[in-house]
Amino acid sequence: MINVRNESMKTIYDSNSDYNFMKPTGVGLGNFDGLHLGHMALINTLINESLLNSLESVVYTFMKHPENIIRKKLFKPLITTIDKKIELLNQTGLKYAYFEKFDEEYSRIKPENFVKNVLVEKLNMKLAVAGYDYRFGYRGQGDINLLKELGKKFGFKVIVIPPVKLDDKIVSSSIIRKYIKKGCMGKVFLLLGRHYSITGKVEKGKGIGKTLGFPTVNIIPEKHVVFPAKGVYISKVKIKDSIHFSITNVGNNPTFDNDGNISVETFILDFSSEIYGEHIEIYFIEKIRGEKKFNSVEQLVEEIKKDVLKAKDYFCSHKRYQPVKGGILE
Repeated sequence: MINVRNESMKTIYDSNSDYNFMKPTGVGLGNFDGLHLGHMALINTLINESLLNSLESVVYTFMKHPENIIRKKLFKPLITTIDKKIELLNQTGLKYAYFEKFDEEYSRIKPENFVKNVLVEKLNMKLAVAGYDYRFGYRGQGDINLLKELGKKFGFKVIVIPPVKLDDKIVSSSIIRKYIKKGCMGKVFLLLGRHYSITGKVEKGKGIGKTLGFPTVNIIPEKHVVFPAKGVYISKVKIKDSIHFSITNVGNNPTFDNDGNISVETFILDFSSEIYGEHIEIYFIEKIRGEKKFNSVEQLVEEIKKDVLKAKDYFCSHKRYQPVKGGILE
């Protein structure tokens, strides 16, 4: 009989990477940016195989995207921050999440030394689970075939996860980034298995929304995340443990004088509390329209009213919106 434990996942960072894995482990290998459907197929296999073989399940990944260290001039924005990865992984039943520090010194480790010194000796690995295109070691010289050979040499099993496809397209972080940048949130949802979200701290804005009758919460998003295309989105906002319906604008506020910086402003339906300083999470559900410069404030207000009605229609059609007595905002 297998005893499935509902313990919280332990997170290990490079700063305390001298953690001693006394029990043998099954290790999921990859960068896991986005934790999309393909990644989750790998992680589910890892957890199930680890349970069947009395192994402790470990996801071995990185604190920074390797390509952002190796190819500094071609920075790759992130789909998932470390905090979001931890939150999502903690829901899976995984035993450990191990975040390695990837730097230039680490990037020069030879493939066999990485497997021997890190995976086998440090992590006590007896099972490796990796995607079909997994690469490791200096300049990505190691591949799945080499991993299998080293498995025979060092005594661990290798399970290779084939590509996960949706509509004949391989699910990948790169294609998800493209869809986010285009504002195709429906396609992003299908590939991620959840709505794309960004988190940030609520700051005081210029107060323009309030003067228009649509006060917004403005956030400073976490650094290095993928920004959705400019425009207005049907959205949801998580404030502490509560979910609220909303519309969110991503853009430069072209109708007003602006400093050119991208802002993220959210109008929360039926909400009037002050939440300055709170960390919130915004989920992008569907793009309503692109960014537009209006000839007058009156035209902008009329367009926002239409945006709000579209959002309410969406939530009503999904039977998830009940108007609060007294209107949109008191």
